[in-house]
Amino acid sequence: MEVIILGAGLAGVAGAWYLRQAGHTVTVIDRQPAAGLETSYANGGQISASHPEPWANPGAPAQVLRWLGREDAPLLFRPRLDWAQWAWGMRFLFECLPERSRRNTLAIARLALHSRDCLHALLADTGIEYDRLRKGILHLFFSPREFSQAGQRMALLHQLGMRAEVLDAGACLRIESALAGCGDTLQGGLYAPDDETGDALAFTQQLAERCRQAGVAFLHGATVSALVAERNRVVAVLGTGPDGAPMRAGADAFLLALGSHSAALARPLGDRLPIYPVKGYSLTLPLAPGTEAPYVSVTDESRRIVCSRLGNRLRAAGTAELTGFDTRVNPARCDAILRRVLRLFPRIELAGQAEYWAGLRPATPGNVPVIGRSRLDNLFYDTGHGTLGWTLACGSGQAIADIMGGKPPRVEFPFTRL
Repeated sequence: MEVIILGAGLAGVAGAWYLRQAGHTVTVIDRQPAAGLETSYANGGQISASHPEPWANPGAPAQVLRWLGREDAPLLFRPRLDWAQWAWGMRFLFECLPERSRRNTLAIARLALHSRDCLHALLADTGIEYDRLRKGILHLFFSPREFSQAGQRMALLHQLGMRAEVLDAGACLRIESALAGCGDTLQGGLYAPDDETGDALAFTQQLAERCRQAGVAFLHGATVSALVAERNRVVAVLGTGPDGAPMRAGADAFLLALGSHSAALARPLGDRLPIYPVKGYSLTLPLAPGTEAPYVSVTDESRRIVCSRLGNRLRAAGTAELTGFDTRVNPARCDAILRRVLRLFPRIELAGQAEYWAGLRPATPGNVPVIGRSRLDNLFYDTGHGTLGWTLACGSGQAIADIMGGKPPRVEFPFTRL
């Protein structure tokens, strides 16, 4: 079968790998000059199966109200004259209902564990290097109220088949000594030893190269404007090629993996994907030789900031901003993340200026990605992974390759139109 994949981020490249391994002829189309240069470019680096709870949970509405008016709020809603934004927000509130939140958590956890297994198998086959560390993730709590819920979270992870343990402040420091002297009163933490970290961009680009070696074609610098459908099938992709000339490309099947831009292409075909761009920020800190920077990945649960060691760099990422398709960097948001990092790790020494970045996470209201069939016979989706694109990429790619090949997927998940 000949397949066209739209999008060369983590989702698209992973899908290309598994489809090619299954024997399909694959072409990937992307507007950027190389793979992974949009949402996958500078994410937080965590492969965090231990964080399956969606942003939409019973406690979220009260938190959002407390954060209103704060420019440094972890979740910032900037109202716009945009029906999609308000519709997404209303659906987000619906997904905060206890039963919806439990269902979404279970779905994310199953796919995350499956994806981690898929990643390990892929690495055994390819030997890809991407500043990988397998030292777990330490979730930190700085308020007694939040720490009091750590035991409940640990019990949930155990039920989902994940290892985790609640630690007091002293035990947290023994796991990651770079936290010594932290400027806030650390109450304790939740440690998930099986989680890991790595550079998503390096992984994506190296996997893209393995795909090329296996026969996958990449068409970079091409912009897709529409999908043409006839008799319940997509027959062509329309757009502009790398040379600026009109482009029309056909195939037996099509996979839409364009992140936040997926919804606009799907809407004229009758599918309303519940995906809205949620802007996230990150900064990459060059580390001075021998500096006391963390090796264990850290999540500051109070401020929704993650820190991951990537070789001689420290990646810090966080916050969510609903402000449409705006990728401009707001220095105030990044400065707030930097101040928090220096407070968490007061003995860190930098070798240069931090690199600030902002990207659009393709988020569904319940954090559950859209994977599976569309209403058309030969159009498929692998999109809407939100903050968990790195965590879910390989499992999603294998699952959609199975579905497109007519096989049952190997993980229980609410796939679309199965």
